[in-house]
Amino acid sequence: MMINDRQKLIIDFAKNQPIFKHKDVVYLFKNKYSRATITRDLSFLVAEDVLIKNGKGAHSNYSLSNSYDIIKVVNIEKYFAIPYEQRKSQKSFNFDIFNILEVDLFTDQESEKLEALQQKFVKNFSRYDSQTLINKEFERIMIEFSWKSSAIEGNTYSLLSTEALIKENIREAGKTEAEAKMILNHKDAFNESIQNRDLFLDLKFSVVEYIHTVLTKELGIAKNIRNLPVGITGTKYKPPDNSFQIKEALEKMIKLINNKASFFEKSFLLLVLISYIQAFEDGNKRTARMLSNAVLLAHNSIPLSYRIIEIKEYKKASLLFYETNNISYLKKIFIDQFEDSVGNYF
Repeated sequence: MMINDRQKLIIDFAKNQPIFKHKDVVYLFKNKYSRATITRDLSFLVAEDVLIKNGKGAHSNYSLSNSYDIIKVVNIEKYFAIPYEQRKSQKSFNFDIFNILEVDLFTDQESEKLEALQQKFVKNFSRYDSQTLINKEFERIMIEFSWKSSAIEGNTYSLLSTEALIKENIREAGKTEAEAKMILNHKDAFNESIQNRDLFLDLKFSVVEYIHTVLTKELGIAKNIRNLPVGITGTKYKPPDNSFQIKEALEKMIKLINNKASFFEKSFLLLVLISYIQAFEDGNKRTARMLSNAVLLAHNSIPLSYRIIEIKEYKKASLLFYETNNISYLKKIFIDQFEDSVGNYF
């Protein structure tokens, strides 16, 4: 969403005016711009879910959208320059988040870009008439995803060592068995997602639990929903602290996702909300990334490998959502990684 300086001033005006009319904006700019220009600005901001329009013609008025806070672009450097103890942030889970996220999460411009990239992938994929080559390309995605997703969790295997582990079962000297197992679990979960795509068309609670179990097997991590509080490094935010609230949150998440028409929104919401809920004692972000990819695969799209992601930036984007419920930076990462996958594979 590219907002010009004039539109930014309209947004600032809307923050202090619960309800306003077209003529109020004309007056704001002291008739510097034509009514047609102001009309275009207001229509654009309505289309981008920044403003809400009520009424028609001379009786119409505008107000700031409830969803504006979750989609507005945040200055990341400025936000994280403040120590987390001093940031004005949410300290607990926002149970209203499921209502907030019912809006269209991607702007028209973002949706058009994602759809154009999807069509490019479909065209590229259609050139492959060899199942062997298709399998090799998916294996390449799986290796790079397993490496980078594990690296986000602190795993120290290199990409080449990850490839040797997955293809030849060669452990790298000096690395722990747990690091190797984390990567191999990613491989198994990725293969499950390819082989059982129909499971991810209409999401169920049992599927979320199953993918978490595959990703964390033999790592000493409990399979079930946790019933004790957990803390997250670098933030005051605390996820739900008992199994009843967690199960309620997961059920609402699944309902929200299954009601979405866009598979891009379904995939993005899994990436965002499973990490936010923190349903399990560990392995939540791995589960979020894998289920997000599983939905893309289920809809004949291409998964994200995250191979070019800066780990620090991914963590910042997650923390921003935990603390403010703002999705702007996570959306940028999601779209950038999808664009990289389309350009790099097949």
